[in-house]
Amino acid sequence: MNKVLLFNPRSAKYKPRLPNSILSVAAAIEGIYDYVIVDGNLEKDPETKILNYFKTGEFKYFGCTCMPGPQLRQAIPISKKTRDIFPGIKIIWGGYFPSNQAKVTLTSGFVDFVINGPGEKCFPAIIDALEHNKPYELIGNLIYLAGSEIVKTKTDELYDQDALPPLPYDTLSSFYPISAYLGKTYLGTKTIAYHSSMGCPFKCSFCAVVPIYNARWRGRSAQNIYKDIKYLKERYNGNAIEFHDNNFFVSEKRTVEFAELIMNENMVWWGEGRIDTINKYSDESLEIMRRSGCKMIFFGAETGNDAILKKMDKGGTQTGEQIRTFAARMAKFDIIPEYSFVLGTPASTPEEVMQQIDFDIAFIREIKQINPKTEIIIYIYSPVPTEGSDMYNKVLSSGFKFPEKLEDWISPHWENFDLRKNPLTPWLTAEMVNKIRDFETVLNSYYPTVSHVRMSSLKRNVMRMVSAVRYKTNFFTKPYELKALQILWKYRQPEIEGF
Repeated sequence: MNKVLLFNPRSAKYKPRLPNSILSVAAAIEGIYDYVIVDGNLEKDPETKILNYFKTGEFKYFGCTCMPGPQLRQAIPISKKTRDIFPGIKIIWGGYFPSNQAKVTLTSGFVDFVINGPGEKCFPAIIDALEHNKPYELIGNLIYLAGSEIVKTKTDELYDQDALPPLPYDTLSSFYPISAYLGKTYLGTKTIAYHSSMGCPFKCSFCAVVPIYNARWRGRSAQNIYKDIKYLKERYNGNAIEFHDNNFFVSEKRTVEFAELIMNENMVWWGEGRIDTINKYSDESLEIMRRSGCKMIFFGAETGNDAILKKMDKGGTQTGEQIRTFAARMAKFDIIPEYSFVLGTPASTPEEVMQQIDFDIAFIREIKQINPKTEIIIYIYSPVPTEGSDMYNKVLSSGFKFPEKLEDWISPHWENFDLRKNPLTPWLTAEMVNKIRDFETVLNSYYPTVSHVRMSSLKRNVMRMVSAVRYKTNFFTKPYELKALQILWKYRQPEIEGF
């Protein structure tokens, strides 16, 4: 029987997480096809290991998950070399990057198929079709090249999450110790990464999941989430949870039921949600969540400008005033809100872009005054190909283009673009980017993130003292002394250290 190699390219700079996307595919072929897992986060030389597997002649399929950013650095050269040396191996990519950039992926010459969204049914189906010379045009969630034409098959309905097979943690442990994935975070010493749902019921115009899920969401039941977490706690000593759902808190009923089930397990947990959704939760629900161990929640605040929020298609219900009042409400329940902001959105003139940046800097300062514990994460706007959105249409009209060659995505500029760190957008000038980054440096010095667990109280106090005059007087230009301290003490910003 032809074997399958499943590859999780390196993504974690500081700590590896359980490779849930690879495990979900592994679960779908468990007992049907023999497979091995290679995790680039735990291998010094994953390329050599993968090629040595292929040299045995036992493998015919190479499955690779690929998020935008760092994972491309391993996914692209290893896939290319595989095609050059072993042209008979079928290469199948999944993840947000190939789904959103299918054309450049498939025309590279070294990727045969793209899994467009969940792969639990699509991946085993395409292998079965290739094994038995069956047609694959009717397989859902598949993108492939037919001659020069990109073919995208029908989109499956989101699967019943409770009906999916359990993730094969024990099989993973035959390749890598599970303890290597349960690292120390702000939440706990052995933090579990877990996905409890797929998709999101909203259509934010800058979000990478929107083109894939199109405002669809389906979640695992609270009972089954608890069952999995209990297993990972008892078998592998996990003591904290990061829920990496795109939107964990869609259902108040499910959230509260899970919180009640986990209440006495002494587990600390975190998830991602929307302000306008959780603001509808009752005080009783929020109190139950906090008592159960919910310590911090990530929210896409994005901006305090209502007009920009509308352009971002934030569902029509999130407002700047709501962002303010919700920060205060979270303080009452001792739940830390992580607010992410997207600065540098396109506008008609450079003056308007700069005005919006200045507005959000002032708004962020206001949020910190309302609730000083609010964690602030700052991104620079990076376009996502969401067809039909006003914001993306403005991006295209500016002359912006994505790379037309897959290998170009691993240049330093484009990798940082995917991390929303170094934009290549025509409407942002160096002055604008410097203003954003200089403010971020001062902000992170005056309010060091709590999620940097290895930073001492003394260093935090020194940074706060040194940055105080700058922060209080709105003087953010060229904060070289603060950058030097952050480099010296290896300060990690919230989005890097935490979740």
